[in-house]
Amino acid sequence: MLPMSCTDCLAWGVLFGPRCGACASFASRFPTGRCVGCHRRLPSRERYCRLCWCQARHDAQTNEAAGGVEPFLSQVRYHQLYLAHLTPLWSRKRKEDSRVRNPGGRIGRPPKPDPVPAGRPPTSGTPLRLFDLPRDYSLFDRRDRLDLDDPLMAWARWTIHILGEARGWKRGVRDDIEYGLAVLLAGRVDGEPVLHSEMFPFLRKRVIGVGRTTDVLKRMGMFRDDRRPSFEDWLTGKLDGLAPGINQDVETWLRILHNSGPRNKARSPATVWGYMNRIRPILLAWSDRYDHLREVARDDVLAALDQLHGNQRRHALIALRSLFSRAKKNGTIFRDPTRGLKVGQHHYGVLQPLLADDIDRSVQAATTPAGRLMVALAGIHAARAADMLALHLDDIDLGNRRIVIAGRARPLDELTHRLLIDWLRHRGARWPNTANPHLLINHKTALTTAPASGKGASLILHRQAATLERLRMDRILEEALACGGDPLHLASVFGLDTKTAIRYADSARQHLITTAEEQDPAGSNEPKDQNTP
Repeated sequence: MLPMSCTDCLAWGVLFGPRCGACASFASRFPTGRCVGCHRRLPSRERYCRLCWCQARHDAQTNEAAGGVEPFLSQVRYHQLYLAHLTPLWSRKRKEDSRVRNPGGRIGRPPKPDPVPAGRPPTSGTPLRLFDLPRDYSLFDRRDRLDLDDPLMAWARWTIHILGEARGWKRGVRDDIEYGLAVLLAGRVDGEPVLHSEMFPFLRKRVIGVGRTTDVLKRMGMFRDDRRPSFEDWLTGKLDGLAPGINQDVETWLRILHNSGPRNKARSPATVWGYMNRIRPILLAWSDRYDHLREVARDDVLAALDQLHGNQRRHALIALRSLFSRAKKNGTIFRDPTRGLKVGQHHYGVLQPLLADDIDRSVQAATTPAGRLMVALAGIHAARAADMLALHLDDIDLGNRRIVIAGRARPLDELTHRLLIDWLRHRGARWPNTANPHLLINHKTALTTAPASGKGASLILHRQAATLERLRMDRILEEALACGGDPLHLASVFGLDTKTAIRYADSARQHLITTAEEQDPAGSNEPKDQNTP
């Protein structure tokens, strides 16, 4: 940034380049030509440069002419110069005169009238296309005239209004979506959907919300998602190098794990990736010797497992048992070579409570109203981060001091009650028009109805020893110590699984035994002499 004069309008100021911001925007919209007024070769609109247009507007404002600016363009004989990045007096006065006071008492732009209700226009039949070529919106020019009176665009404008009212979209957001749909729907025949691959580059370049535009098109029934799932690319890479017979069985197994199947629920993507990553070296070694899984014997499975130890062996055996069990159900193998191989009980370590200093540092690190509320929900009510993000406003009953977490009603303590009130006040002041039913929202989800992502929750206590999950575990362990290690009490209070409740109960018993031994050393249990006072 240097103090200099603009090359186009000659305005003096601190500029980022040879042109000021207004002239740079003017040059991006209009071609270069020789100005009729000042005879300079500059970006021109209707044969006049921006400086001549500014002078003509100034003269029209001074003379209070009702005929517009165009009659004064030919009369420009001099130019009134001004400083860059400062609004001229004639433009400032015009803006002040155009501003109105809204019903709420705030001065701003006049409210935009509601669009005329419209529905799907009548279809005349979809014409046959000789070539199926994708549309390229990168060559679109802003100077191109858009048909805003098209019946299809009227329907889109009404759909934007309905969704905007329901989700609290501001006027600028609606205008951006309306502009994007005006380009996407221009020249589109009846019933022709908008492809995601065609609209994404254009909307991203224009900084228009892709998700909100997609919601409008889905409501209109004119959107088609043609993206290739990332699971397909991952599956192709993982199956590369396997024998054809093994490849087919493994692909069927992974697809059922990912998409569910008969009497099988879909697993999480992390589970599918972990299974395949663990046994892929084993499958590659078998592909060098065999052409099908039916050739794999029990000795081959044992030899592959003998090379692994600890959790690696355990996880590989779990994945192999799942693979061969699926192949046996499909009838592609005659005998399951992993049948009878026991995974064994996993021996967990003793859970340790958090230190007081770690908890204090985490409390101090949570500086936002949402962060303080999530720390309280994890440290007092033992709520998971996913359960916090799934909370709805209907799950909070401040009057009766009740909260429903993961389907279980719990009483609200004084601290959590106060933090909830602080967050709701901040939420109402920051996003007063949001229609998102979730309790915890951010600047991205305030314009939608979707929950916030877990990535933001993990960043609240980033690089802290007492994370949200560790605070939750410490709260359950504290309750286990208080109840004497009763797993039934833990399962009923926190809704834990049986194995999880037993694990916390075992850890609590170990801590209680250790504490008792420290308070009553082994030497104090020896029988004392009766004559000893």
